[in-house]
Amino acid sequence: MATVGKVTAPPPSFDPYERGCPSRDLLDQIGSKWAVLVLGELGRNGTSRFSRLRQALAGVSEKMLTQTLRTLERDGLVSRTVYPEVPPHVEYELTALGQTLREPLKALTDWSVQHIGEVIAAREAYDDRTERTR
Repeated sequence: MATVGKVTAPPPSFDPYERGCPSRDLLDQIGSKWAVLVLGELGRNGTSRFSRLRQALAGVSEKMLTQTLRTLERDGLVSRTVYPEVPPHVEYELTALGQTLREPLKALTDWSVQHIGEVIAAREAYDDRTERTR
């Protein structure tokens, strides 16, 4: 509880369904394709260098991986350690806060793998229906 003067104010309430709620922004960040994959890769394999992450995440550009890592670092989910070597050696790993996302993201990833066949079938059925109505 926050104290304002002598009155104790309740803690702020966050509702992602409300416009302007910071939790909505966080959901956008951690729900992005590359963030989910970066967090998943670091969760599976621990500490990783940039080049290893890029190799593991087929299709990610250097720019997008850099942006994603910076955002995750800013949000306190990933830590970046620079070793003073030539050339510089940089490693990324999940923070304690980032570790708390491992289980929910694994569940989401597992669900997507388990149900992709049904989703593909639904997409094809939808496309067939909408093609006939055009």
